[in-house]
Amino acid sequence: MTTYFQCGRYRFPLYQQGAKPLVMGILNITPDSFSDGGQFFSLDSAISRAEQMIRDGVDIIDIGGESTRPGSQVLSLNEELDRVMPVIFALRDCGKPLSIDTYKPEVMREALLAGADMINDINGFASAKSITAVTGTDAGLCVMHMQNLPATMQISPEYQDVLTEVEYFLQDRVQALLAAGISEENICIDPGFGFGKSRQHNIGLFCGIDALQHKLKLPMLVGISRKTIIGDLTGRPVERRIAGSLAAALLAAQRGAAILRVHDVAETVDVLNVWQALV
Repeated sequence: MTTYFQCGRYRFPLYQQGAKPLVMGILNITPDSFSDGGQFFSLDSAISRAEQMIRDGVDIIDIGGESTRPGSQVLSLNEELDRVMPVIFALRDCGKPLSIDTYKPEVMREALLAGADMINDINGFASAKSITAVTGTDAGLCVMHMQNLPATMQISPEYQDVLTEVEYFLQDRVQALLAAGISEENICIDPGFGFGKSRQHNIGLFCGIDALQHKLKLPMLVGISRKTIIGDLTGRPVERRIAGSLAAALLAAQRGAAILRVHDVAETVDVLNVWQALV
C-alpha cells in the first residue's frame, strides 16, 4: 500500500501515525447539481465558498463544472471551460490543491496547465485521450467506477457481484495508467457510490471498502455525502442529510478510506478530530 498521495504541488502522508483521512470539499460551479446546484454558480460566490472551506480545514477543493447527478445531460466543452477556468485562475494560489471533476480530456489538459493539482474522472480514465492528457504531469488522479452514463445509470443497475466487478474495472484502469508511466503515488480509487448502483449495491461496496483498498493497494476516495443512499437510509431530503453523511464519513474512515469527498467540510473535520482524539 502506497503511503503517500502525490497531488500536483502537494504531497500527503497516508496511513501514518496521526494521519487522518483527507477532506475533499465539493465546489459545484453548476446550476443543477443535486445538492447545492446554483449556490456557487457565480465566480464571487464560488471564491467565497472556497475561502470558507479553507477556514473550515479542507485539504483538497474539488471543482466541478458539469452536474453528473442521475438523469443529468451532457454539458458542452466550451460551457464547462467557461465555468471552471476562471475559478481555477482565482484559486490556484489559495494554498490548497485544486481537483477538477471532469471526464473531458480537453478540460483536464487546460485545467492542469492553469494550475490544477488533481483530476477526478467519473469515467476512470477510460479513454486513451484522457490518459494522454494527464501523462507527464504530477497530478493526483482519481479513478472512479460508473455503470452506464449519468443520464441512464440509475435505471435498473445490475451486477452479478458488485464488489468483484468494480474491483476488476478499477484494476484495469489503474494498470492502463501505470503502463503510461504514471506513478502509484499519484493514483487513488473511487468505487463510485450512487453511480449506477442500487441501495444494496452501495451497501455492499461500502462494507467492502477496506478489502477493495487492500486488494488494489491504493488509497480510496469515498464520496457518499448527501447522496440518495443516505436519503434512503434516513428518510431525509437532501438538505437534511448532514447527520447521515457524517455517520457514513466516520464509518468510511474507520474502514480505512484515505479521502472523504464531502459537502459539509467543517462538520466532517470536527468528526474526524474527535474520532482521532478519542480513539
